[in-house]
Amino acid sequence: MEKSAGLNEWQSLKNRMVVNRVHALIHGAALAALFYYRITSISITTSLPHLLIFAAELVLSFQWLLSQGSKWNPVSRTACPDRLPADDNLPSVDVFVCTTDPVKEPSLGVMNTVISAMALDYPAHKLHVYLSDDGGSPVTFRAVKEAWGFAKMWIPFCRKYMVNNRCPQAYFMTEQTGDHRFLLDKTSIQNAYEDFKISLTKMAAGTDIRVSKDHQPIIKVINDEDEMDKDPQMPLLVYVAREKRPFHPHYFKAGALNVLLRVSALISNSPYILVLDCDMYCNDPKSARQAMCFHLDPKLSPDLAFVQFPQRFHNLCDKDIYDSEFRHAWEKWEGLDGLNGPILSGSGFYMKREALYRSQQLEKNVDTMKRFGSSKEFINSVYTHNKPNCMSEQKEMEFMASCRYEKDSKWGEQVGFRYFAVVEDYFTGLNLHCEGWKSVYYESSRARPSFLGTAPENLGEALVQQGRWYVGLNQVAFSKYSPLVYGVLKMPILQSMTYAENAFFSISFLPLYILALLPQISLLRGIHLYPQLSSPFFFVFVFLFVSSQAKHLQEVLMTGYRTSTWITEQRMWTIRCFTAYLYANVTTIMDKIGWRKASFLLTSKAVDEAAAELYRKGMYNFDASSLLIVPMCTLYMINMGSFVAGIWQAGKGNGMMLIESLIPLFGMILHLPLLQGMVVRKDKGRVPTNVSIVSLLLSSIVMTYASFAT
Repeated sequence: MEKSAGLNEWQSLKNRMVVNRVHALIHGAALAALFYYRITSISITTSLPHLLIFAAELVLSFQWLLSQGSKWNPVSRTACPDRLPADDNLPSVDVFVCTTDPVKEPSLGVMNTVISAMALDYPAHKLHVYLSDDGGSPVTFRAVKEAWGFAKMWIPFCRKYMVNNRCPQAYFMTEQTGDHRFLLDKTSIQNAYEDFKISLTKMAAGTDIRVSKDHQPIIKVINDEDEMDKDPQMPLLVYVAREKRPFHPHYFKAGALNVLLRVSALISNSPYILVLDCDMYCNDPKSARQAMCFHLDPKLSPDLAFVQFPQRFHNLCDKDIYDSEFRHAWEKWEGLDGLNGPILSGSGFYMKREALYRSQQLEKNVDTMKRFGSSKEFINSVYTHNKPNCMSEQKEMEFMASCRYEKDSKWGEQVGFRYFAVVEDYFTGLNLHCEGWKSVYYESSRARPSFLGTAPENLGEALVQQGRWYVGLNQVAFSKYSPLVYGVLKMPILQSMTYAENAFFSISFLPLYILALLPQISLLRGIHLYPQLSSPFFFVFVFLFVSSQAKHLQEVLMTGYRTSTWITEQRMWTIRCFTAYLYANVTTIMDKIGWRKASFLLTSKAVDEAAAELYRKGMYNFDASSLLIVPMCTLYMINMGSFVAGIWQAGKGNGMMLIESLIPLFGMILHLPLLQGMVVRKDKGRVPTNVSIVSLLLSSIVMTYASFAT
């Protein structure tokens, strides 16, 4: 165990590191043998099918190589909050919560996130919560005022009884025991929460909930109308709706965060910022103190930009059939923690304000107005780190929340959260690491995650979410900021490889489509794409398949998950390749040629009870867009038909094309739930009949053409 200034400790995961490096050596040698076979075979017999299958293998090998960067030096960290200085000596923290649409992001869930942030175990006078309402909805504004009223009862209750789960909605879903006094107080606060819920419901029913795209900036410090001074026992709560105009770019979440960054600078100007999605509530009230164990470490602090916590989800069932927990991502973040730190991940991170300004690299003679905009008050806050009077700068704050403020400045380019791609987190993190900043990944406890959000509970929402992310990643991958070019010059090579792995991950749709079609067509045509059983290279291909699957299974089991997780991750990766990744790349191409602009699509946080019930039963909900389901069903039918044709040809004595037959068999077994959705199931989540018919027609056309085309 390595120590760092007493506030935190870190440990190299040596067993995992050795396994990763040995496997990389052996698997890499097998890939070299595969390349030798392909090159020598193609030099003898050059054909389009062989070239295509080799291209697919090259792409997958390229992605495997990039994935080794995050496996080279994994570490784990421990925070020691009991060693922090006294509360009066702790730095202040601003919390940014972003919401847009009260329909897709219901106010009750958003307010639970806000209240949980206000109830963090941190000095109240050093905690400031800002809610960005990008829709400018009257419902959200009225809801945040109601939340303030309830928080005035909830926060003292949490402090009095040392409540660990400070999200009221989650707290009241569990049974609590205690003495008579506690039970009386709990009943009283629960009744107050029920009244709060009823109030929000009536508010939503009686108020226009449409999202506004044309409104003036609104900035309100929330308090009781009869209170002149802030209650020292209550954190500051501020509502912000930035100006929106229909024909003015607003840069999605990054633009909203930058407005909060400027507005908060004139109110609290805290040196550290916690960013939360509106559904990602604080599940462990000690997260701020845990983050300070790294930010206040004198060895880490000078270069430390942010502390990233993993994103966990409260609504996942044991099977997690949509792979919503992203186990593989957090495993990579542990590996990156042994380099310069993890990638910025959207929510649940404590950011150093200075890192977003890059003020450590600025000189006084720099043209600060061209960099930060024309607000002298804001520029003063950058350099003096003072805490201004929050009520004296109302007009200045509204100006900084206007559409015109960022014009001719470096906001979104060199200052604040970056605008180039719709994945503002990834791109901002890339720039911070390229500028010399570092980051830390920290998970306090699997039993009590620091933050819990809401994961999609139906297949359509999960795939739309993935498609949105990879459109943004493609924007970076195929630009001057590509990690393979921009990153390599400014970051360690292993760090760049992991950024590149994420950026180029969606191109795996190309080899997956080739492997889902070409071996199957070769079975129908009798074309050998792989070595036969008598060839020594047959065992090279078998070894590579077994090696990759065994390594994946080892990683799943080593991180504390079950074999079912391994199967789910395999299944969802292929489903994403056939759907979300395909459409993400099509959208990217259309964006590049000017046919369609990349956009930010909200994932609905509203609960669909029918979809949730199917999810809890471990049943896939195929009641989604036909554009998502038809490709999967068509490919499944082609694989099933080609496998039957291959067995039939072998029975006629034409010889068994073993590998070509095993590939569709593997796909059929892996995606058995899809077959059940087409044939067996009768519930609402089955594959719609019209989708099955269209898929049958398409697969028949493909197989007929493949069988008879010369």
